[in-house]
Amino acid sequence: MGSPKKDRVLGVDTSLRSSGVAVVEAVGSSITAIEYGLIKTAAKHPVSECLGRLHEGITDIIKRLKPGSAAIEGGFYCKNVRTALVLGEARGAVIAACAALDVPVFEYSPRRVKQALVGYGAADKRQVRGMVMKILNLTAEPQEDEGDALAIAVCHLHNVSRYQALAPHEL
Repeated sequence: MGSPKKDRVLGVDTSLRSSGVAVVEAVGSSITAIEYGLIKTAAKHPVSECLGRLHEGITDIIKRLKPGSAAIEGGFYCKNVRTALVLGEARGAVIAACAALDVPVFEYSPRRVKQALVGYGAADKRQVRGMVMKILNLTAEPQEDEGDALAIAVCHLHNVSRYQALAPHEL
């Protein structure tokens, strides 16, 4: 009998100024946070420089920690058109960094992330963060953007395991 399958995922809560990033790994039924933090950029820098820094940060994480896939939040809503455009550009920088290193990217709506972790699509951020801490056995509460990135990565692992269970097994 072989060793349990490992699945390593990069979760990203994308923003221009403070993107939450997390790499989690599932081995069998155990999920562990390998690393999480923030990619921050200063408001004084031009958007192009911030996007470049975000791309570099994601590239560095992928090269160091070698995730097999990435998960980002999709289906966002912004009242401010400028904010929506900048957020779309930041998502593009993340997706481009992943694509350049052959890391497939999956999108999950905020509702789906909440559903996967708490079992309720309208759960609040506090409930989601509490479940993230429980699933990953974290002793310190992550910052909001870090917690969101961890939640997105765990959501992806839950979704991937469901699909794999239904897939035909190779003989």
